[in-house]
Amino acid sequence: MPRFHVPEPLRTGDTLSLPPGAARHVQVLRLQPGAVITLFSGQGGEHTATVQRMGRSEVVVEVADHDPVEREASRAVHLALGMPANERMDWLIEKATELGVASIQPLQTAHGVLRLSGERAQKKRAHWEAIAASACEQCGRNRVPLIHPVQDFGAWLPTASSSGKETARMLLSLAPESRPLANLAAALPASTAGWMLSGPEGGLSRDEEARALEAGFAPVSLGPRVLRAESAALAALVLLTNPTAG
Repeated sequence: MPRFHVPEPLRTGDTLSLPPGAARHVQVLRLQPGAVITLFSGQGGEHTATVQRMGRSEVVVEVADHDPVEREASRAVHLALGMPANERMDWLIEKATELGVASIQPLQTAHGVLRLSGERAQKKRAHWEAIAASACEQCGRNRVPLIHPVQDFGAWLPTASSSGKETARMLLSLAPESRPLANLAAALPASTAGWMLSGPEGGLSRDEEARALEAGFAPVSLGPRVLRAESAALAALVLLTNPTAG
Protein backbone atom coordinates (compact mmCIF):
# COMPACT_ATOMS: atom_id res chain seq x y z
CA MET A 1 0.00 0.00 0.00
CA PRO A 2 1.50 3.42 -0.94
CA ARG A 3 2.65 5.47 2.07
CA PHE A 4 2.78 9.26 2.29
CA HIS A 5 4.09 11.67 4.89
CA VAL A 6 1.63 14.43 5.83
CA PRO A 7 3.29 16.77 8.36
CA GLU A 8 0.12 17.81 10.17
CA PRO A 9 -2.23 16.25 12.74
CA LEU A 10 -4.30 13.41 11.31
CA ARG A 11 -7.69 12.55 12.77
CA THR A 12 -10.05 9.74 11.79
CA GLY A 13 -12.92 11.11 9.68
CA ASP A 14 -11.11 14.23 8.53
CA THR A 15 -11.01 15.18 4.85
CA LEU A 16 -7.84 16.89 3.67
CA SER A 17 -5.80 17.84 0.63
CA LEU A 18 -2.46 16.07 0.39
CA PRO A 19 0.72 18.19 0.37
CA PRO A 20 1.99 18.98 -3.15
CA GLY A 21 4.72 16.34 -3.12
CA ALA A 22 2.40 13.56 -1.96
CA ALA A 23 -0.30 14.68 -4.42
CA ARG A 24 2.15 14.49 -7.34
CA HIS A 25 3.19 11.02 -6.23
CA VAL A 26 -0.45 9.85 -6.12
CA GLN A 27 -0.93 11.19 -9.65
CA VAL A 28 2.25 9.52 -10.90
CA LEU A 29 0.99 6.21 -9.50
CA ARG A 30 -2.28 6.82 -11.38
CA LEU A 31 -4.36 6.12 -8.30
CA GLN A 32 -8.08 6.69 -8.65
CA PRO A 33 -10.89 7.70 -6.27
CA GLY A 34 -11.53 4.78 -3.94
CA ALA A 35 -7.84 3.80 -3.74
CA VAL A 36 -6.61 3.11 -0.21
CA ILE A 37 -3.30 4.61 0.94
CA THR A 38 -1.37 4.98 4.20
CA LEU A 39 -0.64 8.36 5.81
CA PHE A 40 1.66 9.19 8.71
CA SER A 41 2.30 12.54 10.36
CA GLY A 42 5.63 11.71 12.01
CA GLN A 43 4.13 11.86 15.50
CA GLY A 44 3.59 8.12 15.82
CA GLY A 45 1.49 5.45 14.17
CA GLU A 46 -0.20 5.60 10.79
CA HIS A 47 -3.67 6.03 9.28
CA THR A 48 -5.34 4.39 6.35
CA ALA A 49 -7.03 6.86 4.01
CA THR A 50 -9.18 6.71 0.91
CA VAL A 51 -8.73 8.92 -2.15
CA GLN A 52 -11.93 10.94 -2.59
CA ARG A 53 -11.14 13.31 -5.43
CA MET A 54 -8.37 13.81 -7.98
CA GLY A 55 -7.61 17.15 -9.61
CA ARG A 56 -4.81 18.57 -11.70
CA SER A 57 -2.94 19.83 -8.66
CA GLU A 58 -5.03 18.56 -5.76
CA VAL A 59 -5.71 15.17 -4.25
CA VAL A 60 -8.38 14.99 -1.54
CA VAL A 61 -8.48 12.05 0.86
CA GLU A 62 -10.59 10.93 3.80
CA VAL A 63 -8.60 9.80 6.83
CA ALA A 64 -9.71 6.48 8.31
CA ASP A 65 -8.49 4.21 11.11
CA HIS A 66 -5.33 4.84 13.12
CA ASP A 67 -2.83 2.05 13.76
CA PRO A 68 -0.36 2.84 16.59
CA VAL A 69 2.31 0.57 15.08
CA GLU A 70 5.93 1.70 15.51
CA ARG A 71 9.00 0.48 13.64
CA GLU A 72 11.72 2.38 15.52
CA ALA A 73 15.07 1.00 16.64
CA SER A 74 15.22 -0.13 20.27
CA ARG A 75 18.04 2.35 20.92
CA ALA A 76 17.87 6.03 19.98
CA VAL A 77 21.10 6.83 18.14
CA HIS A 78 21.92 10.43 17.27
CA LEU A 79 24.47 10.85 14.51
CA ALA A 80 26.75 13.90 14.46
CA LEU A 81 28.99 14.08 11.44
CA GLY A 82 31.32 16.30 9.55
CA MET A 83 29.34 16.71 6.35
CA PRO A 84 30.61 14.76 3.34
CA ALA A 85 30.37 16.63 0.07
CA ASN A 86 27.34 16.97 -2.19
CA GLU A 87 25.34 13.85 -3.02
CA ARG A 88 27.16 11.73 -0.42
CA MET A 89 25.38 13.65 2.35
CA ASP A 90 22.02 13.08 0.63
CA TRP A 91 22.74 9.35 0.36
CA LEU A 92 23.89 9.17 3.97
CA ILE A 93 20.71 10.80 5.28
CA GLU A 94 18.53 8.46 3.24
CA LYS A 95 20.31 5.32 4.43
CA ALA A 96 20.66 6.48 8.04
CA THR A 97 16.90 7.07 8.12
CA GLU A 98 16.25 3.57 6.80
CA LEU A 99 18.58 2.16 9.46
CA GLY A 100 16.68 3.90 12.27
CA VAL A 101 18.70 6.98 13.21
CA ALA A 102 16.89 9.20 15.75
CA SER A 103 18.44 12.49 14.62
CA ILE A 104 21.27 13.82 12.48
CA GLN A 105 23.47 16.78 13.37
CA PRO A 106 25.37 18.15 10.33
CA LEU A 107 28.68 19.67 11.43
CA GLN A 108 31.18 22.01 9.81
CA THR A 109 34.63 20.76 10.74
CA ALA A 110 38.21 21.74 10.00
CA HIS A 111 38.69 19.19 7.21
CA GLY A 112 35.17 19.31 5.81
CA VAL A 113 34.70 20.29 2.17
CA LEU A 114 31.04 21.31 2.36
CA ARG A 115 30.52 24.83 3.78
CA LEU A 116 27.03 26.13 4.47
CA SER A 117 25.65 29.24 6.12
CA GLY A 118 22.63 31.51 6.09
CA GLU A 119 19.92 30.87 3.50
CA ARG A 120 21.94 28.16 1.77
CA ALA A 121 22.17 26.18 5.01
CA GLN A 122 18.41 26.55 5.56
CA LYS A 123 17.65 25.32 2.04
CA LYS A 124 19.97 22.35 2.48
CA ARG A 125 18.30 21.44 5.75
CA ALA A 126 14.86 21.55 4.11
CA HIS A 127 16.23 19.37 1.29
CA TRP A 128 17.59 16.83 3.78
CA GLU A 129 14.31 16.82 5.74
CA ALA A 130 12.49 15.93 2.52
CA ILE A 131 14.95 13.09 1.88
CA ALA A 132 14.39 11.74 5.40
CA ALA A 133 10.60 11.91 5.02
CA SER A 134 10.78 10.12 1.66
CA ALA A 135 12.98 7.41 3.18
CA CYS A 136 10.40 6.90 5.94
CA GLU A 137 7.68 6.50 3.32
CA GLN A 138 9.73 3.78 1.66
CA CYS A 139 10.99 1.86 4.72
CA GLY A 140 7.86 1.92 6.89
CA ARG A 141 9.00 4.23 9.69
CA ASN A 142 6.29 6.43 11.17
CA ARG A 143 8.63 8.90 12.87
CA VAL A 144 10.83 11.13 10.73
CA PRO A 145 14.30 11.68 12.25
CA LEU A 146 15.11 15.24 13.23
CA ILE A 147 17.64 16.98 11.01
CA HIS A 148 19.27 19.64 13.17
CA PRO A 149 20.44 22.98 11.75
CA VAL A 150 24.04 22.99 10.52
CA GLN A 151 26.46 23.95 13.30
CA ASP A 152 30.17 24.52 13.67
CA PHE A 153 31.87 21.72 15.60
CA GLY A 154 32.93 24.04 18.42
CA ALA A 155 29.42 25.39 18.96
CA TRP A 156 27.83 21.95 19.00
CA LEU A 157 30.26 20.09 21.26
CA PRO A 158 29.21 21.66 24.62
CA THR A 159 25.59 20.77 23.86
CA ALA A 160 26.42 17.11 23.22
CA SER A 161 28.72 16.83 26.23
CA SER A 162 25.92 17.98 28.56
CA SER A 163 23.36 15.47 27.25
CA GLY A 164 23.31 13.49 30.51
CA LYS A 165 24.75 10.32 32.03
CA GLU A 166 22.07 8.17 30.40
CA THR A 167 23.49 8.98 26.96
CA ALA A 168 26.57 7.18 25.65
CA ARG A 169 28.95 9.40 23.68
CA MET A 170 31.21 7.76 21.12
CA LEU A 171 33.79 9.00 18.63
CA LEU A 172 34.90 7.04 15.58
CA SER A 173 38.68 7.14 15.78
CA LEU A 174 41.74 5.44 14.28
CA ALA A 175 43.69 5.93 17.53
CA PRO A 176 45.28 2.69 18.81
CA GLU A 177 43.47 2.99 22.14
CA SER A 178 40.06 2.89 20.44
CA ARG A 179 37.73 0.16 21.69
CA PRO A 180 35.89 -2.04 19.16
CA LEU A 181 32.46 -0.52 18.71
CA ALA A 182 30.86 -3.96 18.35
CA ASN A 183 31.97 -4.84 21.89
CA LEU A 184 30.76 -1.55 23.35
CA ALA A 185 27.41 -1.75 21.56
CA ALA A 186 26.79 -5.28 22.85
CA ALA A 187 27.55 -4.17 26.43
CA LEU A 188 25.23 -1.14 26.40
CA PRO A 189 21.68 -1.59 27.71
CA ALA A 190 19.23 -1.47 24.80
CA SER A 191 17.50 1.56 26.33
CA THR A 192 20.69 3.66 26.44
CA ALA A 193 20.65 6.44 23.86
CA GLY A 194 23.85 7.33 22.07
CA TRP A 195 25.68 10.13 20.26
CA MET A 196 27.95 8.87 17.50
CA LEU A 197 30.46 11.45 16.25
CA SER A 198 32.05 10.81 12.87
CA GLY A 199 34.33 12.98 10.76
CA PRO A 200 34.16 14.09 7.10
CA GLU A 201 36.28 12.77 4.23
CA GLY A 202 39.49 14.05 5.82
CA GLY A 203 38.50 12.98 9.33
CA LEU A 204 38.36 15.19 12.38
CA SER A 205 41.40 17.32 13.06
CA ARG A 206 43.70 16.39 15.96
CA ASP A 207 42.37 19.36 17.89
CA GLU A 208 38.72 18.41 17.28
CA GLU A 209 39.34 14.82 18.32
CA ALA A 210 41.18 15.93 21.46
CA ARG A 211 38.34 18.28 22.39
CA ALA A 212 35.79 15.50 21.87
CA LEU A 213 37.74 13.18 24.16
CA GLU A 214 37.94 15.91 26.80
CA ALA A 215 34.17 16.33 26.50
CA GLY A 216 33.61 12.67 27.42
CA PHE A 217 33.44 10.97 24.04
CA ALA A 218 34.87 7.43 24.07
CA PRO A 219 37.08 6.53 21.07
CA VAL A 220 35.73 3.52 19.18
CA SER A 221 36.85 1.62 16.10
CA LEU A 222 35.16 -0.37 13.34
CA GLY A 223 38.15 -2.61 12.73
CA PRO A 224 41.42 -2.58 10.80
CA ARG A 225 40.06 -1.18 7.52
CA VAL A 226 39.66 2.54 6.85
CA LEU A 227 36.14 3.19 5.55
CA ARG A 228 34.86 6.18 3.60
CA ALA A 229 33.20 8.83 5.74
CA GLU A 230 29.66 7.89 4.76
CA SER A 231 30.33 4.14 5.05
CA ALA A 232 31.85 4.50 8.52
CA ALA A 233 28.91 6.47 9.89
CA LEU A 234 26.39 3.91 8.59
CA ALA A 235 28.40 0.92 9.82
CA ALA A 236 28.50 2.46 13.29
CA LEU A 237 24.78 3.09 13.16
CA VAL A 238 24.07 -0.55 12.28
CA LEU A 239 26.10 -1.78 15.26
CA LEU A 240 24.43 0.58 17.70
CA THR A 241 20.84 0.04 16.58
CA ASN A 242 21.34 -3.72 16.16
CA PRO A 243 24.10 -4.91 18.53
CA THR A 244 23.77 -8.53 17.40
CA ALA A 245 25.13 -7.41 13.99
CA GLY A 246 28.59 -7.28 15.53
